[in-house]
Amino acid sequence: MSRVLVVTGGGRGLGAATCIAAAERGYEAICVNYVGNKARADEVVAACEKAGAKAIAVQADITKEADIMRLFETVDNELGTVTHLVNSAGIVGPYARVDELPYDELAELWNLNITATLICSREAIKRMSTKHGGAGGAIVHLSSASSHLGGAGINVPYAASKGAVDSLNWGMAQEVVAEGIRVNSVSPGLIDTEIQPEGRVENMGPQLPMKRAGQAHEVANAILFLLSDEASYVAGTKILVSGAR
Repeated sequence: MSRVLVVTGGGRGLGAATCIAAAERGYEAICVNYVGNKARADEVVAACEKAGAKAIAVQADITKEADIMRLFETVDNELGTVTHLVNSAGIVGPYARVDELPYDELAELWNLNITATLICSREAIKRMSTKHGGAGGAIVHLSSASSHLGGAGINVPYAASKGAVDSLNWGMAQEVVAEGIRVNSVSPGLIDTEIQPEGRVENMGPQLPMKRAGQAHEVANAILFLLSDEASYVAGTKILVSGAR
C-alpha cells in the first residue's frame, strides 16, 4: 500500500524536515501544507521529488474548517487516501507574563495549536479508520517540552496549548487504536529553526544539559519512527526530543 503523508506546516522548520526525510525513506506521496510562503513550500516539494516521492504543495489556512476540508479533498484527488498525518503547524506567541497577556492574540494560538490539530485529525481519521472503511494509518502530533516546563515568565499560554495537545494525544490514541490508527506525539525542546526568536538558540543552547540546541532532522527522525511499522505497538506515547531538558 502506498504511503500518503500529509504534513501541516510542511513548508518550514520541523514540518519541512519531516517531509524531506520521509521522501528519502521511500514515502510514495507527500502533501506539503503551507499557509503563505509558496516559494518555501515549492522548495520542499522539489526536494521530495528529487528523493523520488510524488509531492504537492497545498495552500490552506488550517485555522479555517473549509480550508482543512479542501486540503484533504485535494490529497484525495491528487495523491490518494491519506495514510499518515503529521500535525506540525503551530505558533509560539504571545511572549509575555500572564499579567501582561494581550487577549486578542490568544484565540489565534488556541485555533492553530489545538483546534486545527483536532480537525485535521478528524479528517484523517474519517479516511484511515476501519470503522469508516479505511485501512488504518498513523498520526503524529507536535507537542513541546514546554508542556511540562510550563513557560513561566516567557510563554505560559503556548505551554498550555501544548499541554492540551498532550491530552488529546492520549485520548485520541485510545479512541482509535482498535480501528487501525496509531496516534503518538513528539515533544521537541529547543530546536534551531526559524520559529525561535533572534538570539535564543545562541544564548540558551550552551545552558542546556546537552550544551546545544537540537536540529530539525533530529526531531524528524523521531516523527518518522512513530509513523513507521517499527513502532507498530506504540500508541498514546510522547517522545521527548529535548536533550534531557
